[in-house]
Amino acid sequence: MIDLPPAENEIKCVTNFQELVSTPFHGEINAICWPRKLMGDFSEIVKQVELSGNIAELGQDELLELQLSQQGQLARNILLNDLRALKDHGASPVLNLIKCYERDDTYPFFPTDVYSFHVDRSPIPTDTFLCTYFGEPSEILLNSEATQKVLVPEIREELKKIYRGTDEGFESFLREYFFDLHYRAKPKARPISLGLGGLWRLAVDRPESQVSPCLHRAPKEKTGQNRLLIIC
Repeated sequence: MIDLPPAENEIKCVTNFQELVSTPFHGEINAICWPRKLMGDFSEIVKQVELSGNIAELGQDELLELQLSQQGQLARNILLNDLRALKDHGASPVLNLIKCYERDDTYPFFPTDVYSFHVDRSPIPTDTFLCTYFGEPSEILLNSEATQKVLVPEIREELKKIYRGTDEGFESFLREYFFDLHYRAKPKARPISLGLGGLWRLAVDRPESQVSPCLHRAPKEKTGQNRLLIIC
């Protein structure tokens, strides 16, 4: 289950999938969760899949080929049902087994990889869905506890040194290279773990959105422990 801090006004919990996809974001609410205590042994699936790189995508066929115990089969059925439900909703879910994501060290003072708190952006109306089944869960941060990095004076000055263009084009530069999507936690900010099993829907920076996009990041993985995650 998800252990949420009390009285968070940016998060709403629902009781089923239909509520998850149909409940509108409003006011300050930009994250909706369907908390679940899932049955089955997801570690069995993780152990059976051999990673040749840092990330592997598991499809329905790959899942069905696995020789699993009864507990493993329960876990597999949940994964298949979640993939099916999200596809039926019109989303494009991907089930990933993750050792780690690629790190961005292009500009050491400003990494733009998924380990940085960031928002997702889309040119069309959509939302981000995700669920961690095994391994370290993703985290979100309340918008009130973060500052957009491009607004931090010392970071902005460093970015201007990289840009070296006219003042009129600076904001377009920040957007083109996705610098404007990243945020820095304020002092005493409390990142919120999304936990295991809960299916989350997060608001995205998109046209006609009525709420602020949700800040989230990938966790630092534990050595030797891969993550099993659906995201779309």
